[in-house]
Amino acid sequence: MDFNFRLPENFAKDSPKRDLKLPEGANGLVVHCCCAPCSTSLVECLIFNKIKPVMFFYNPNIYPTEEYEKRRDEWVHLCELMNIEYVIGDYDYQMWLKEVEGLENEPERGRRCLKCFTHRLTVTALFAKSRGINTFTTTLCTSRWKSKKQVDEAGFRAQDKVEGISYWDQDWRKEGLVGRRYELVKEIDFYNQLYCGCEFSQISAGYCKKGIVEKEEK
Repeated sequence: MDFNFRLPENFAKDSPKRDLKLPEGANGLVVHCCCAPCSTSLVECLIFNKIKPVMFFYNPNIYPTEEYEKRRDEWVHLCELMNIEYVIGDYDYQMWLKEVEGLENEPERGRRCLKCFTHRLTVTALFAKSRGINTFTTTLCTSRWKSKKQVDEAGFRAQDKVEGISYWDQDWRKEGLVGRRYELVKEIDFYNQLYCGCEFSQISAGYCKKGIVEKEEK
């Protein structure tokens, strides 16, 4: 899929947060990314504050395959525009279904989401360790649609599972970052994502492949 969007001229020339520093002892940073829109103000802030991350796309929860490919390819285009190193993890939706088996009917922000986040962030922590990087964070709670408390719980669970790797629980919504996120999303005109990602969130969002979406963009 071809994406022809470009970064705004003022991208990374400023950021609402101008005093960001890596946690003490961090030797680099891996950023788990869920999509391009959620990566915008976070990565802009990192670049402005002279922190160059490795971007990691690991989202086996996204359904169907066509949706996964749209989000992945848009994210890849964004990373290339930013000239930042990126890595794409494996995509195995059937494996992910087994990870959340028995939790299919959980509400959004329920136990299924916690299990999903923990799995994805544990794989991220393992990836960071394989690269010799001891710190990771995620774009998962850059918007109001996700619970930061739940994402942080998943991050610390992942940290506990992978020795020598630390989760950075920086709040990527405060100090003007969430406002900047929505500003960039609108200006760049990203693909219009209509649900969180998995088939269960698809149902919750009222989305039907053969129908009409009536819900607000998530």
